[in-house]
Amino acid sequence: MESFYRTHAYLVEHTNAPVRRDLMDEIDWNDRLIGIKGTRGVGKTTFLLQYAKEKFGTDRSCLFINMNNLYFSAHTIVEFADQFQRQGGKVLLIDQIFKYHGWSKELRRCYDRFPNLKIVFTGSSVMRLKEENAELRDVVKSYNLRGFSFREYLNLRADMRFHAYTLEEILASHEQIAKGVLAKVSPLKYFQEYLHHGFYPFFLEKRNFSENLLKTMNMMVEVDILLIKQIELKYLSKIKKLLYLLAVDGPKAPNVSQLASDIETSRATVMNYIKCLADARLINLVYPCGEEFPKKPAKIMMHNSNLMYCIYPVNVLEQDVVDTFFVNSLWKDHKVHRGDKNASFLVDDDKLSFKICAEGAKIKNDPDIIYAQHGLAAGRGNQVPLWMFGFLY
Repeated sequence: MESFYRTHAYLVEHTNAPVRRDLMDEIDWNDRLIGIKGTRGVGKTTFLLQYAKEKFGTDRSCLFINMNNLYFSAHTIVEFADQFQRQGGKVLLIDQIFKYHGWSKELRRCYDRFPNLKIVFTGSSVMRLKEENAELRDVVKSYNLRGFSFREYLNLRADMRFHAYTLEEILASHEQIAKGVLAKVSPLKYFQEYLHHGFYPFFLEKRNFSENLLKTMNMMVEVDILLIKQIELKYLSKIKKLLYLLAVDGPKAPNVSQLASDIETSRATVMNYIKCLADARLINLVYPCGEEFPKKPAKIMMHNSNLMYCIYPVNVLEQDVVDTFFVNSLWKDHKVHRGDKNASFLVDDDKLSFKICAEGAKIKNDPDIIYAQHGLAAGRGNQVPLWMFGFLY
């Protein structure tokens, strides 16, 4: 136990989160079992350690542990939690919970046996905490930690303190919001940087970003998908090839029969793999209003623009990039569907129509459509700067 405390103290002491994530204040920390999911690489470990540092410092009532530790190959989480709470422990932070076989049953036993112990754990976005784990359905509170928004990236790079806005606030007041932002900084100076490498916090590391992101993407497939979804290793190459083909094809409806032929599998398996890639936050599936999986999506897009530049940089089209940015920015709190002939996307069950415009694109101003324009510093009326949708979280 002492070795765990020493590791905890060292990690907390050396944790210095570059951006304080808003999720820190959205979570109800009074709940006894809290799950924090997120894409690999978005900073879940740092988030846990930052929570420990803010609320507890090196107080031994809080302890961070990682399921990578070989100790847990021979000892159960329940045994460890029992020992921890007997020594005065009150908050147990468990990183990478999915690395432990039978984790959901163990967490439920802890919840039932130790009413004075709070457990906060992190897991992959692929995990379905409530849908696939009956033991936790009625006791766990689940949250999602996303990659950096453009607002968070801008705050970090320009040393600002801009807060987030709802979509309703942006549409109603974007002219005033832009005026306030432009008085302090030019967002367009940083926007292309963000599209290229700003979504994942590890752009701050002194390593090649593209190589680091490629490594992370491979881990998403090899660990998050194969391990959690229990897919045999021999199918790994097929899933990777499918991801590459989807990236190269660009945002469009998939030809499932052709993809099945290309990776030598069935149409049903292709659709299952596509769902796995979406769960891992490698792609986004855009459907017509009223439709959803297992139907074929109207459009498959990369989850964020950083992935586009990483997978196939020689064929990145600006229109595809701005569409991807818009969809990913709205995905957190809104439903995004395929647009009609005049709109790129319909948001919130056909309530709002958006046309996403590349820089310099000509606009036929339709009062029923909201134009999100790339390259525009400040907008007017139904013409809104694209960068502002990066302030949604």
